[in-house]
Amino acid sequence: RSTTMAEEPPPGSRPKPPMSRIMRLSLRAVDYVADATRRADGTVNRRVLSLLDPRVPAFSSPCRGVASRDVVIDPTLRVRARLFHPARPGDAKGAPLPVIVFFHGGGFAFLSAASLAYDAACRRIARYASAAVLSVDYRRAPEHRFPAPYDDGLAALRFLDDPNNHPADAPLATSRCFLAGDSAGGNIAHHVARRYAADVPAFKNVRLAGVIAIQPFFGGEERTPSELRLDGAPIVSVSRTDWMWRAFLPDGADRTHEAACFTSPGAAAGMDSPAFPPVLLVIGGYDPLQDWQRRYCEVLKDSGKDVRVLEYPDGIHAFFLFPGFDDARNLMTRIAEFVGESDDDGGTEQ
Repeated sequence: RSTTMAEEPPPGSRPKPPMSRIMRLSLRAVDYVADATRRADGTVNRRVLSLLDPRVPAFSSPCRGVASRDVVIDPTLRVRARLFHPARPGDAKGAPLPVIVFFHGGGFAFLSAASLAYDAACRRIARYASAAVLSVDYRRAPEHRFPAPYDDGLAALRFLDDPNNHPADAPLATSRCFLAGDSAGGNIAHHVARRYAADVPAFKNVRLAGVIAIQPFFGGEERTPSELRLDGAPIVSVSRTDWMWRAFLPDGADRTHEAACFTSPGAAAGMDSPAFPPVLLVIGGYDPLQDWQRRYCEVLKDSGKDVRVLEYPDGIHAFFLFPGFDDARNLMTRIAEFVGESDDDGGTEQ
């Protein structure tokens, strides 16, 4: 195979997406957190990271119209999740809520369901989509490599499959279940959907109605034109993504591994199943990973899957986490529309 090595862009050539100076400074702070806590030996300084990324608590009382609580989805592995749901007036239960199982980004190694940005984002999704959001606090690399987060995603579906785990004050319509995530979380959502689709009979109640892949993190040994052109854009750089794959993939594996490369033979299981649901794919014009995301779209279409692409030409990687961007607010509306279609269709038959 041929591999193109990325080169550092010459001075003055770094991509400059349109944004305010304050936003640009905020993004530099995000870059600093990742670079200050990842070590050259492939480990993460968790102590420093806990100071730079403090966990925020759940709120049983409604905050901006959405209540939240922390739940244990797998006691054996001690995997937790944060459940968000729109507040109901008084003792009203109302109609069961569709469920969005969400996986946060962070290159498989950083951030959590309790990170401020993701707590706020999941709260917005729940409010806009009138849905319950189960944000999975999956095990992170490098302490827990492939396939740990995929296993944790299936554990979340098994948790939802048992009605005894549902909150009394927020009935859940698990026949209208979505998998969603951004960046590494989008990668996890895809692979969990594959695994679900390959073993649907294992679930009595959960039925997947869709995957919401927000700028999913895929890769390969090749350097794509967008990776070269946009290296140095906010959040994502070649050096950071290379480090993240090394931290997550099994020892000795390269980026042709099934976790990174969706065309790998090992990544095919479940893709040919009719239970693999429709995909809403989000692509940003200033995201260095966009070429991989477009190829992912082509693979889905070639497999006969229903895939819809939302293009945001000014979108940086992870733009949806920053409500100051107009595109972030627009995406919330489009997610709500995608989830709402499952109600109009009466659910997805599998």
